[in-house]
Amino acid sequence: MTVLNATAQLTFAPMTAGDVDEVHALECSVFPHPWSRANFSDSLASGYDAWVARDAQGALAAYYLLMYAVDEAHLLDVAVAAGSQRQGLGRHLLDRIGARAKSQGMESILLEVRPTNERALEVYRRYGYREIGRRKGYYPAHAGQREDAIVMRIAL
Repeated sequence: MTVLNATAQLTFAPMTAGDVDEVHALECSVFPHPWSRANFSDSLASGYDAWVARDAQGALAAYYLLMYAVDEAHLLDVAVAAGSQRQGLGRHLLDRIGARAKSQGMESILLEVRPTNERALEVYRRYGYREIGRRKGYYPAHAGQREDAIVMRIAL
């Protein structure tokens, strides 16, 4: 499937409580230290801007959650299902995330990413995100250890 076809066949909709189990399952399938179901439910209850993308068959292909603060959006979580990766969906999501943040009056987007998540770092850097700092011990890691977060930002 071409990039154009892969993204053209997607349907985006606001995430609902009915999506949480499926979103959590996708999260667990792609991240070694996933968010809990409660993290997603709490995010929805807090009114964060959360979206799901489904393919033509209705399968969950991706999701993202944004939090807005004054003039900056914080990309809290984003994931693409393994079967939908390497088809341009990540870049398409970043386009949608940027457009959504702009529509809410945001001037930039901030995110954190693990230094060991080289694929995500590559996507963010190619897209134009720049490292602006580090958060020491931000993420849980193996055997009770902690991993730093690279903080990245893009102006809209």
